[in-house]
Amino acid sequence: MYKKIENYFTSLGIEYFAALRYSDCREINPSLKERMGFEPRTVIIYLVPYYTGETVNISRYAASLDYHIALREISQGLIEHLQSEHPEASFRGYGDHSPIDEVGAALSASLGVAGDNGLILNEKYGSYVFIGDVICDLDPSLLGAVDPTEPQDCIHCGACKRACPTGILSGEGGDCLSAITQRKGALTDAEVNLMRKYNTVWGCDECQRCCPYNRERTLTPVDFFYRDRIPELTRELLDGMSREEFEKRAFAWRGRRTVERNLDLVYQK
Repeated sequence: MYKKIENYFTSLGIEYFAALRYSDCREINPSLKERMGFEPRTVIIYLVPYYTGETVNISRYAASLDYHIALREISQGLIEHLQSEHPEASFRGYGDHSPIDEVGAALSASLGVAGDNGLILNEKYGSYVFIGDVICDLDPSLLGAVDPTEPQDCIHCGACKRACPTGILSGEGGDCLSAITQRKGALTDAEVNLMRKYNTVWGCDECQRCCPYNRERTLTPVDFFYRDRIPELTRELLDGMSREEFEKRAFAWRGRRTVERNLDLVYQK
């Protein structure tokens, strides 16, 4: 079964994955586990690299179509592969909202090290990865589950803390700049000035730009992230998006008005 999983991920350009026993993962959302309708035994955790190049005024992850779409497609494809041999088994796919601590699981599976900015840092793709997981009730041994390892830390160079616009990484600020750009309602003058200073209408990559683990900036081999890529978001581009097109973007979850507000504030319309 492990080889089947490996072949599937390889066909998509995904190199980093592992299976863990569910009991070796830290459960953070019991209600999601209850909704599964089965007793989870194994977690397949995987990293999806997303870096496709530089952006102008939005976070690199938001240049592509919403990554949740990619994670759903990847997990569903894996589930179909595994269920073809084990029709009696139960599976659930997750990404960003899982019963388990996904970053912790990925670290325990030795897929990367823990960055001081709270992100996992992979040896090849740095922090430019999304984490997906498929949870099932199959015996862990069938899927080649590994024993968890002690999570390793980054080199603590301090670059991300020095670059952080709000100082939150050093414990000196409130929200990070990314959270500010995603907040609904009125923003303070100081928050608007930060957005203008860093020329961002969505997200913040400052702690990633300076990270030595991102020095090579390896491009993703996953085709999904090159489709309909937007390196710079403008009001003209936004206004030209249909509702369906807008809802496929990573910044859609806060609503069109929030993104419109940000564009108007940053460019002083």
